[in-house]
Amino acid sequence: MNFDLNFIPERPEKPRSKGVTMMMDKGLSIREVENFIDSSANYTDLVKLGFGTSYLTNNLEEKIRLYREAGMKIYLGGTLFEAFIARNRFEDYVRLLDKYGLNTAEVSDGSIYIDHSKKCEYITKLSKYVTVLSEVGSKDADVLIPPHKWIEMIQKELEAGAWKVTAEAREGGNVGIFRNSGEIRSDLIEEINRNISPEDILWEAPKKSQQVWFIKFLGANVNLGNIASNEVIPLETLRLGLRGDTFFQFLPEELQPNNK
Repeated sequence: MNFDLNFIPERPEKPRSKGVTMMMDKGLSIREVENFIDSSANYTDLVKLGFGTSYLTNNLEEKIRLYREAGMKIYLGGTLFEAFIARNRFEDYVRLLDKYGLNTAEVSDGSIYIDHSKKCEYITKLSKYVTVLSEVGSKDADVLIPPHKWIEMIQKELEAGAWKVTAEAREGGNVGIFRNSGEIRSDLIEEINRNISPEDILWEAPKKSQQVWFIKFLGANVNLGNIASNEVIPLETLRLGLRGDTFFQFLPEELQPNNK
């Protein structure tokens, strides 16, 4: 950090397993990636090449190399995994990971139906070779999964070998753990949190209001994902209480406004 300031929450050093930030790359150029690394690599643990953008990305190998050399795990969006599964090409997907030297992968079923036992089988197979993030939740706003089912699926996917399970929200933050309006399904999240270790969940929270809610609920070291490239540092200031929305969150009682 550039200078000393007390009462700042402690953040684990990279590589870390809690307090991780996942940035979603939706088609950054190589120059934009270089600029992002220069400004934000220290605060970013994971980079997801969103949905199927890797199919179109120019200089894909170079992009992957840059992120990896900067100390971030990089993986292809779960929608691309589903595109391969829908075409009965799982083995080709594995070969794709090998071709680009990717050591992280996402297994999801947000766009297509995959029998859950089959999904867990994919997780187990991939976890022998790479770090697996699975994803629970539908991309269809009309599909509401009850809390007990969320918990059951998360537990089974962790048992199958997932490093973390991502709670679906899409890049818009309006499905899964959020309502159409972006409102937080707090009862669902609280129920998941009572049954699953916070370190095991990566909450997709693309909107500032959602990030603030999670930091206030679970603290500075909550795992958050689907963060835009230009929002990683703003998110880190929220984590540290250096932005108005969480300014008093980490100050001791004697420095709170009502004690002055």
